[in-house]
Amino acid sequence: MTGRRHLRSFLPVLTRPARPTAGDPAEVGAPHPRRDGTRTGVLSAGALAACASLAAGCGVVPGISGGSGDAPITVMTWAPEETSATNKPGMPAMAEAYARWVNSQGGLNGRELHVLTCNDHNDTVGAARCAERAVDEGAVAVLGSYSQHGRSFLSPLEAAGIPYVGGYGVTADEFTSPTSYPVNGGQFALLAGLGEHLADACDTVVLVRPDSLVGDTMPVLLDAGLRTGKQAAVTDQPAAEDSTEYTNATRQALTRATADASGTGCVVPSLGDRTGTFMDDFRRVRADYPDVRTGAVLGSVDQSVINSTGGSSGPYEGAYVTGWYPESTDERWDAMNDVIGEHAFGDNRIEGTDPGVQTTWVAYTVFKAVVEELGEGEVSARTIRRALDDGLEVTTGGLTPTLRWRFEDLIAAGGYPRLVNADVTFQVVRDGRLVAARKDSVSVRKTLESAS
Repeated sequence: MTGRRHLRSFLPVLTRPARPTAGDPAEVGAPHPRRDGTRTGVLSAGALAACASLAAGCGVVPGISGGSGDAPITVMTWAPEETSATNKPGMPAMAEAYARWVNSQGGLNGRELHVLTCNDHNDTVGAARCAERAVDEGAVAVLGSYSQHGRSFLSPLEAAGIPYVGGYGVTADEFTSPTSYPVNGGQFALLAGLGEHLADACDTVVLVRPDSLVGDTMPVLLDAGLRTGKQAAVTDQPAAEDSTEYTNATRQALTRATADASGTGCVVPSLGDRTGTFMDDFRRVRADYPDVRTGAVLGSVDQSVINSTGGSSGPYEGAYVTGWYPESTDERWDAMNDVIGEHAFGDNRIEGTDPGVQTTWVAYTVFKAVVEELGEGEVSARTIRRALDDGLEVTTGGLTPTLRWRFEDLIAAGGYPRLVNADVTFQVVRDGRLVAARKDSVSVRKTLESAS
């Protein structure tokens, strides 16, 4: 099952899958309801037991769906939507567009890709329910997803042996679970990288971050990056993640950033969806602090955010930004952007500059490589994990380093034993455009090890 894998051309068009029925937008390529209200292809518990006893391989069995033949391959993608905190609707939307694209090309090895999507509602119960649904509906993998509640969703996946490939990387659990296969360094690498990015540019750095368990990890990581240069420590400023205004918080951050009148002050807001709200207030208050610079990680800011806040005349002009992947204008994103343009059907949830959307694309690229490696053999949760654990190498068209998840490929950063890709990109906002500050990506492996 080893061997270097490259993206290959898809098979000629065979059939175009049925469009999702009204009222069932989460199931791409799912069977249409019958007139009696039941869904074809879904078996009762008794039928499943009968199939298991006969070893006939019929129907959907948790962790074994898409085992052989022409049966659809079922996967799931989830993210929070329409909540008062961070939302990532573009990730499940990208998964749906990817399925339409793959299926229009004849599927994966001639088999339909069936994508389930789920809203985790940014709470532990919602995250667990999404994972339980993945198990119940026979998903062989969860791909390109976002959730802040790692333990809630990973426990059901681990019990069923379902791999979690290409999570957003917002929780430490994604870098410790044996069934997790990260494609980037997560929020941890971004913050460590941003610290390195700011180390020689700022004398004082104020981090405005969520007052939450996830937020509590941020100062340590940013501080580890800052210590690679002249900067000694970060000034930590917790704030409500779901606040509707940050006037007092912005004034406090700016005051702290300029406490040392002889140096350069920088403010780093990392509040997820509320970063934009913070920056609206920041722009109004900043007039009294014209020399303060800003820094951010992708996910808190992207090109669409920069455009909506005034471009070159907005608060992000000159900001230092750290990401996982090449800048969104890089030609390596052309394939993804073509799929969005042709198969998203005007879905305004998808923005190609969003690192969540980009992560979903990379995760599905990995999954495609795994299915191609398995060929005509069984495609199940077990065989997918075996292929990844045995050293399958996956290239992503230069969007990441070559990915491989053997034990010897895991980076020895104490708190992140499943980390295999510690590369980040340094970008800066110039004339209202997010552009590369360095030509090549930078590994923050040593910084993460020191933070651990």
